[in-house]
Amino acid sequence: MRIPLETNNPDFETMTNSTADKPDMALFWGCFIALITTSFAFITRAFLVNDPGLWPAEFGLDKVQAQELFGAGIWPFAISIILFSLIIDKVGYRSAMIFSFVCYALYAVLALQAHSLLHPGGTALEGEALKAAQDKAWTSLYWGSVILGLGNGTVEAFINPVVATMFRKDKTKWLNILHAGWPGGLVLGGILSILLGARVAEDWRILVYLIALPSVIYLLMLLKARFPLNERVASGTSYREMLAEFGVLGAAIAGYLVIKQLGVVFDWSSGLTWGLIALCVLAYGIYCRSLGNPLLIILCIIMMPLATTELGTDGAITGIMEEPLTKAGHNPLWVLIYTSAIMMVLRFFAGPIVHKLTPLGLLAACSVLAITGLFLLSSVAGMAAVFAAATVYGIGKTFFWPTMLGVVAEQTPKGGALTLNAIAGIGMLTVGILGGPMIGKMQEDSVQAAIRKDMPGAYERISRPDTYFLGAYKAVDETKVKELGGEDAAKVGTIAKQARQGALANVTVFPAFMLVCYLGLILYFRSKGGYKAVSLGGH
Repeated sequence: MRIPLETNNPDFETMTNSTADKPDMALFWGCFIALITTSFAFITRAFLVNDPGLWPAEFGLDKVQAQELFGAGIWPFAISIILFSLIIDKVGYRSAMIFSFVCYALYAVLALQAHSLLHPGGTALEGEALKAAQDKAWTSLYWGSVILGLGNGTVEAFINPVVATMFRKDKTKWLNILHAGWPGGLVLGGILSILLGARVAEDWRILVYLIALPSVIYLLMLLKARFPLNERVASGTSYREMLAEFGVLGAAIAGYLVIKQLGVVFDWSSGLTWGLIALCVLAYGIYCRSLGNPLLIILCIIMMPLATTELGTDGAITGIMEEPLTKAGHNPLWVLIYTSAIMMVLRFFAGPIVHKLTPLGLLAACSVLAITGLFLLSSVAGMAAVFAAATVYGIGKTFFWPTMLGVVAEQTPKGGALTLNAIAGIGMLTVGILGGPMIGKMQEDSVQAAIRKDMPGAYERISRPDTYFLGAYKAVDETKVKELGGEDAAKVGTIAKQARQGALANVTVFPAFMLVCYLGLILYFRSKGGYKAVSLGGH
């Protein structure tokens, strides 16, 4: 029997079963380097928008504009990974790979164009001419960031199903190894950024050129690669059956998050947003005629607190760890390098752990470590204690993301690329729309209680009302804090910092919920004879 590769591409050859059972490691490492490219793009852009001497100085960006640029590279990532998964089996993995490379190239062109707008003919502009050029340059940077986000999402859209298909008998292990590429890229990119610090200060374009290195490598490695036909397609499972596996409930979750995010970006009215959500979910349901695989819906729900635990708390934890490093005279970027190095190394050794604990057992154990680490981080002080607690938390979050992808790939193979990638997109969008704001609300509530206790009457003078998706809340207004005067303002700052750190204890509710769910799933599979990966016939 001969198994066809991507049949929509005449350049692909066919291969025998014996060949299919020997995964092409060059293809795997090409996918690995493609993921490194995405993390290179992430860390270099974080450096460019957050360092006051780089893009903020060059283009006259305030804090809001800088974060808008950073966010422009995030939300397209989450949306493209979901939407591309609907068509990737039609257009082929090779086409998706080439599209991602083109996105990186266009980002570089637009970023360099932004620089040239401010330096026509090698001369620096001044006055009104400079301001007009900065406005044009911001537009180039914004749309370059959007295109870059689309490229990053497309990389994830093709590498996840490729690796899950290549290693269909050991998906969780190899998805963990694949996703060691993300922290690996952060480690490498972070070290290069520190080593090139002086040169980057003179010319930030060096950080744009850095992305070219891994992107060209993966293009050359994958351009002639033979991509395997997805397990879902090879088994004869139809496109409608794939959509049915995700179902109306899955589409409702993903559709809400995608359209809600687009509504925020493009300032749609509430009526338009909800109307589009209803229309998309209705159309999906009419076509697929299924509520979805119940297990998959449960996993989608678990992915929301999982992503919040892993990604939503990173900003708060990094801030806690940066302070002792900065006081000791070290570059705060070492925080990211340290935590990323833990994740990179451990993911390479996920195989034996998964075989010992099973994927669900590993996820339950990680939830316990995350609860412990967050609880310790909520009260520790001093460099040694902070890094020790962060290590516990870092080990816990290491296996969350790729192991969840592994469980989805093993238990819902009929869903193909859609279910595997949609759950990742759901996680990313949840952090931005739901999880991140919820953690912020927890921190502001903690600050409010602490200031009311230690400085009676002060909170009413320094707070401002605001709203988010769950309703109204109050937050400290830094402008009003400055009006208090030196001593009182400093006291408020100290109380707020300690309260925000203490709020991490409340964040343990997310991994605690996950732990309960994982224990329930473990008992469910035990009643069925134990956890076993679902295998589709005909592959």
